[in-house]
Amino acid sequence: MDREWNDHQPIYRQLRDRVVAMILDGILKEGDALPSVRTVAADYRLNPLTVLKSYQELVDEELVEKRRGLGMYVKAGARNLLLRGERQRFLDQEWPRIRATIQRLGLSAEELLNGDGNRRTKSKGNEER
Repeated sequence: MDREWNDHQPIYRQLRDRVVAMILDGILKEGDALPSVRTVAADYRLNPLTVLKSYQELVDEELVEKRRGLGMYVKAGARNLLLRGERQRFLDQEWPRIRATIQRLGLSAEELLNGDGNRRTKSKGNEER
């Protein structure tokens, strides 16, 4: 996990998002234990209550479960639940802005799929790059 924090969002939320990314990326798998609150607090120089608040959000979202005396574990189905939620969030919030930019710039599907930043256009019979 990255040790840098930004000022745009509370640290507990950033930590939550990092754990979510680790689940989505397959770094943390179903049944894996999350690092202990004390370990994360010490490693990242955070207040343990900040880490606990982050972990509690994951529990509230039913992505992680508390096992009394053992710690926190990624729940079965957490990745699929996250994928559904993240896909829907992307389609609802990010895609409309991206689509508007694509239309504004006149990008073709081929350019987007190929990542072709050197769009070829014909101008007065000459080909330009």
